[in-house]
Amino acid sequence: MKKVLLTAVFALGTLTAIQAQEKGVEVQDPTNAVQEETAQEDAKLVAKAEAQPAAFKEIKVTELPAPVAKALAADFNGATVQKAYVNEKNEYKLVLQTAAKDKKAATKTVFASKEGEWIKKPKAMLQQ
Repeated sequence: MKKVLLTAVFALGTLTAIQAQEKGVEVQDPTNAVQEETAQEDAKLVAKAEAQPAAFKEIKVTELPAPVAKALAADFNGATVQKAYVNEKNEYKLVLQTAAKDKKAATKTVFASKEGEWIKKPKAMLQQ
């Protein structure tokens, strides 16, 4: 009985020692780590620059292109344009006043291309 118990203890100890040896310590090259951090920071800066909203300039509602006005009339029946903006990419930001279900006026901001196609923008851009 002692031999069986002793054999089990040695087997368990051997398995533990083997498991500990398989986990090696990974040595990193310090210059490689700096390059990886720099690459990650550059990627973050590029993503942040792309996420920056384009500056919109206010224009008169009458200056809206015909395709945008047509899309507005088709998709937002009964809505009136309170303010209109345009950026250097010829994207239009329109602040609409609509009648809600309970007859109260509500405002909605939508974005359109110069061809009259609707563009989805992040909520952060809506609060410019």
